[in-house]
Amino acid sequence: MAKKKEVTVEERLRALYDLQLIDSRVDEIRNVRGELPLEVRDLEDEVEGLNTRLQKLNESISDLDEQIKTKKNLIEESKALIKKYSEQQKNVRNNREFNSLTKEVEFQELEIQLSEKHIKEYKTQIEQKNEVIDETKARLKERDDHLKHKKNELDAILAETEKEEKALIKKSEDYKVQIEERLVTAYTRIRNNVKNGLAVVPIERGASGGSFFTIPPQVQMEIAARKKIITDEHSGRILVDAQLAEEQRKKMEKMFAKL
Repeated sequence: MAKKKEVTVEERLRALYDLQLIDSRVDEIRNVRGELPLEVRDLEDEVEGLNTRLQKLNESISDLDEQIKTKKNLIEESKALIKKYSEQQKNVRNNREFNSLTKEVEFQELEIQLSEKHIKEYKTQIEQKNEVIDETKARLKERDDHLKHKKNELDAILAETEKEEKALIKKSEDYKVQIEERLVTAYTRIRNNVKNGLAVVPIERGASGGSFFTIPPQVQMEIAARKKIITDEHSGRILVDAQLAEEQRKKMEKMFAKL
């Protein structure tokens, strides 16, 4: 296996800053998308939940309708029995038989009253559930319209940026392969530890980029010499000189324009 060509510190710094510019561009694209994917997912979950709720409410109303039918059938059965017992009372031989049939009639009348009471309760429940269904449908329409709007918004952003993002991610991986592993590990660790994802920063007005801490003149000279990799003692970021940063920025801007 052929040995990798020895690279200078300056080449490493340029490669690291190029990698930083690529990853920062990916960060910018993702910031443009912002919270939209999460908003869309939350809205999808909410719409799904409302549809499930409607389905359960409709199933519940169907169950109540069935129970009303059952109770109505029981009423008809009780009425038929009352008619039967009333006819039998005309042909009884003694009071005991008459009283027994009277009790049966009274029982069936109570059964009818109980069934009618249940039917009334079921109808009240159906009315209440229909009110909830109307409210849920209105909420569902509002959320569904909002979801469509957010999806269109996200699709438009994705259409503009997805191709570029994929190309940049591939470039980032390609650049990482060219940089020695320990530097990539250090770069990734710093990137994960700082708020804005900037692991490699240029010197700006005597301080490290994005920092208020001044870099001593001697250290600035060492950074400009590009003979060793120097980190900011306050933030841990890798430092490059402004000229190198500007040269690499121009180079990468040309590359970004082609993506």
